[in-house]
Amino acid sequence: MALKDKDKDKVEVVEESKQLVIFKLGDEEFGVDILQVREIEKLDQPITRVPKSPAFVEGVINLRGEIIPIVDLRKRFGLVVRQTSHEARIIIVDISDGQVGMVVDSVVEVIRLNASAIENAPPITRGVDAYFLSGVAKINERLIILLNLERALSPEEVKELDALKAEEQNDQNGRSE
Repeated sequence: MALKDKDKDKVEVVEESKQLVIFKLGDEEFGVDILQVREIEKLDQPITRVPKSPAFVEGVINLRGEIIPIVDLRKRFGLVVRQTSHEARIIIVDISDGQVGMVVDSVVEVIRLNASAIENAPPITRGVDAYFLSGVAKINERLIILLNLERALSPEEVKELDALKAEEQNDQNGRSE
């Protein structure tokens, strides 16, 4: 079957899409690129507090032999700190050549959305400084705040977390000998 002249000029446009892990902090929904998410864990394992760590660092966990620093995103973003529920999760993400666990109120879903649904973040987005954001996604009546994980922690904070991780690893190695 030959194409008609009017059909020859039609080109299928494939729009770029992103897959996001959506989670909640309070009533707000946030999203992170699924390519940066390593795994999602229940908040039922012991978190070892580390002296002299930043206020937003809950401590570290030993996840299958790997020490992972744990950051409370509510504290990091200056949001009201609440009692954690059974729905709270730790999202382990790749950030600045390492892993960090982020404590969130709950994980909602994994979605795929077109890049056209993402807009630049306004300067202040519901209490979270735009510096931490990569955009805002509109899905029907929902607004999902997209985090820029590379900015969630400053380079100095990443170094500090690496030092805490190394210190805890050394402590554990010293205890096992």
